[in-house]
Amino acid sequence: MELKLERHPLNPILSPVPEHLWENKFVFNCAVVFDGELFHMLYRAQGADMVSRIGYAVSLDGIKFNRLENPVFTPASKEELYGVEDPRITKIVDRYYMLYTAYSPKGPRVALASTKNFITWERYGIVIKDEINNKDAALFPERINGRYVMMHRFEPDIWLAFSDDLINWGDYVSIAGPRQGYWDNLKIGAGAPPIKTPYGWLLLYHGVEDAPRPIYRLGFMLLDLNDPTKILKRSEEPILEPTEEWEVFGGVPNVVFSDAMVEYKGKYYVYYGAADNYIALATIDVEKVLEWCRKI
Repeated sequence: MELKLERHPLNPILSPVPEHLWENKFVFNCAVVFDGELFHMLYRAQGADMVSRIGYAVSLDGIKFNRLENPVFTPASKEELYGVEDPRITKIVDRYYMLYTAYSPKGPRVALASTKNFITWERYGIVIKDEINNKDAALFPERINGRYVMMHRFEPDIWLAFSDDLINWGDYVSIAGPRQGYWDNLKIGAGAPPIKTPYGWLLLYHGVEDAPRPIYRLGFMLLDLNDPTKILKRSEEPILEPTEEWEVFGGVPNVVFSDAMVEYKGKYYVYYGAADNYIALATIDVEKVLEWCRKI
């Protein structure tokens, strides 16, 4: 069986604000968590200076969001000269850890910060120290075999890294790469932080097709619970691809790109950036996904 996400009829759910200089061009690529009462969104935005900053929005239902007037996380070092990009949030114990891309003339690097309230932050800086372009980082929500595990992307593959303290990372290993003849034949990267199911770690990921204008689509992988280097299953067909006008045309055309998947009322809510212009929402029944997971 092949799965397909269903777009929400109110899409796009977040758009640029002309009056806000820091987000008057593009809003896209957001992290979202649900704390049992509220949905908290951290989203990437760009204004006239094209520097990426991170804004905050909050919602009762995961659809209609109210946002703050000013960004809550902005560039703070030479490693972030061009911006802070593509946040992904994982709650570990009582803190929310945000992996994000620090972008500078040296290229993209993986950085980490944490918070309890989404307003004030503790910053840890670059945590993958190698002088290699790296991004698309996401944390597993619990230790596996006693160690923290991070997904990241040395192009074109998805890699894992391991740590005892969330700060010092090593033991890098590639777990999945592009597939020739498929929709993800150019490069791939982690989407939302993995979600634990009875059948394995469910990973939402993006795959890019080699085309005159590369096409970004979404799919699922299922990873072994005890050894996430093992891929148990992978989407044969994309679960979402750019077809709407506002997904095909924009700042970066032909893109659906997600950093967030939340389980809520029997559905997975997938939040995605559309052509680097807007934030949109698509959903799928949890039971349908679990049925796909069962049929390994």
